[in-house]
Amino acid sequence: MAHVCRQLSGSGASFAGWVGIIIATATNDWVRTCDYTVTTCVRMDELGARGLWAECVISPSLYHCVTLNHILTLPAYIQTCRALMVCACLMGLPAMGLVLMSMPCVRLGDEIPATKLRHGMVGGALTFIVALCGLVSTIWFPIGAHAEEGLMSFGISLYTGWVGSALCLLGSFMILCCCGDNPSATPQRQQNSYYYSRQAGGADTPINLAATAVVTGNHAKSAHV
Repeated sequence: MAHVCRQLSGSGASFAGWVGIIIATATNDWVRTCDYTVTTCVRMDELGARGLWAECVISPSLYHCVTLNHILTLPAYIQTCRALMVCACLMGLPAMGLVLMSMPCVRLGDEIPATKLRHGMVGGALTFIVALCGLVSTIWFPIGAHAEEGLMSFGISLYTGWVGSALCLLGSFMILCCCGDNPSATPQRQQNSYYYSRQAGGADTPINLAATAVVTGNHAKSAHV
């Protein structure tokens, strides 16, 4: 029961983290910037917000965004963070599918425990890669923005990306740990066990314990009838 609870918790954390990464990728409030001095921006109550796809101007009377569609002129950190976040979003779909198929309550045909173990390990590894892509992007982007212009604060989208990446990282560890100590994947003892009985002639003859148990059971049923 504890094993199933850990696996469910890891799957839930991974799914929530993946959704957080998608939200962070789609929104543009990653960092808050200031084109003037900090005192001037505070007095004018006008800040700039930058994300992966647009730059916005935020003030009490204005909210205007400009799309960053000139790919060749964009800084390297924006292009790299875009690529990493898009890969994380796309990679999360097969990762969640494999994690779902590894759940004990999901059975596809005549699936054996070893197949579920492989699904869980691959899904956990993909979730770990998703977490790494999210962490690299959400850490590199504010560093690049601060080097390019004045950085005042972090935006809600960046916090969402951090939380989502941390949840994916935690979920991947839980899934991989559950796959490592999966009790249903441990090799079971073979039922065809043999023991040797010394016959009168001195030769050791192997006797199948499973067959002996079946014969004994049949004799018991016959006696009961």
